Amino acid sequence: MAEKLSLSTLKPAAARRDRKRVGRGPGSGKGRYSGRGIKGQKARSGSHKMRPGFEGGQNPIYMRLGKQRGPYSKDAMPIGPHRTKVQSVNVRDLERFDGEVTPEALKEAGLIRNTRTDLKILGHGDLTKKLTVSAHLFSASAREKIEQAGGTITWLRGEPKPKPKKVRRKPDPAAKKDAEPADAPDEETGAAEEPSVEPEAEAEDSQG
Repeated sequence: MAEKLSLSTLKPAAARRDRKRVGRGPGSGKGRYSGRGIKGQKARSGSHKMRPGFEGGQNPIYMRLGKQRGPYSKDAMPIGPHRTKVQSVNVRDLERFDGEVTPEALKEAGLIRNTRTDLKILGHGDLTKKLTVSAHLFSASAREKIEQAGGTITWLRGEPKPKPKKVRRKPDPAAKKDAEPADAPDEETGAAEEPSVEPEAEAEDSQG
């Protein structure tokens, strides 16, 4: 027969276990060193909060090993938080709409997940309806197909301007010549202009 429930018979459904009390003397079983052993890094406070891969200050293995090509190399495409994300919808999926197509309408139809991420219209498939499509980005083929069907497009952030191509200018040889300093006078010419001593005057000096 089940025991009658009263304030004096209340108890938890599962057995409760007392928490571990450390540093309460050797008789408790967890006294003196409190279960941490004698000295060392793991006996100190905060020793169990080391980050993954930490090797006590020595060069960790992920820095000792050589690096292979991958998503985080300098010549790779950016990924994750470093990459611009867009949601894409093809023009063939716009056939079900009439009139105006907006990100909100695409979300209601289940073609995109949310309206926070930018929307890009791609040109796969055919479009026969005249629509007014609003999106952040359009591919060249999608824009062409929407306008061929008699529709119009609306850029939600304005039409992006193409980046100008960098042209390397070759040095102008004429300008290089003008920049060169004028030639210094020849030493031979300067030596020829000096007055020469006549041989008769030299003989008189030797006799005197």
